[in-house]
Amino acid sequence: MKAVILAGGLGTRISEETHLKPKPMIEIGGKPILWHIMKLYSAHGVNDFIICCGYKGYVIKEYFANYFLHMSDVTFDMRTNTMQVHEQHAEPWRVTLVDTGEHTMTGGRLKRVGPYVQNDAAFCFTYGDGVADIDITREIAFHRQHGKWATITSVQPPGRYGALQMAGTRVTGFMEKPRGDGGLINGGFFVLSPQCLNLIEGDASSWEEKPLMELAERGQLMAFEHHGFWQPMDTLRDKNQLEELWDSGQAPWKIW
Repeated sequence: MKAVILAGGLGTRISEETHLKPKPMIEIGGKPILWHIMKLYSAHGVNDFIICCGYKGYVIKEYFANYFLHMSDVTFDMRTNTMQVHEQHAEPWRVTLVDTGEHTMTGGRLKRVGPYVQNDAAFCFTYGDGVADIDITREIAFHRQHGKWATITSVQPPGRYGALQMAGTRVTGFMEKPRGDGGLINGGFFVLSPQCLNLIEGDASSWEEKPLMELAERGQLMAFEHHGFWQPMDTLRDKNQLEELWDSGQAPWKIW
């Protein structure tokens, strides 16, 4: 099975870093968050990737073109103009990088890679800026079992602020960063039939609006509930939080 990953947005809410690189190339533990997402899929046997490039897409192309140099020790001999890569490690990945336009919306990017997935029974699809410990294998099995066009992963958003427990005006307790209000939201990590692409009109289409609404109205959208770790990287604060988890050696999404 293939996995399509959105990697072309501007990432304006984390502009401290995205003025130099696309958001999916922001590093967590010295590796782009895009790499972390691909490692998650790879741990579940998904090794064929289609990356939807846009803003500063050349940075992503350079990264994969020189993957061995980024991942290994290397010796350059200036006298003989030779290069030796030490302990090179190859991931079992096939990576297709597609220029989907700098200002194309999420649905438009997905539609542009249609030729690469149109002959598949189903494919995975997610955003290039969020990690989770989601069981991709179980989600794919769930998608095949229900037989509808689309599966969306539903999650509870992580809380951002501590909540006061009150009795009148008296504070009786404090809960540090409770998980949302109990409502479920779009967590990405979709499994889709190529038929879904017919609902996308063009570059100006947002996947999260008309296509998803129409899938729901047609009864073709099912939810795979994920109650484990899930964290998008929308802000520099999010990035620092993910970095701290990685540095602690207890990153929940590291299942490989």
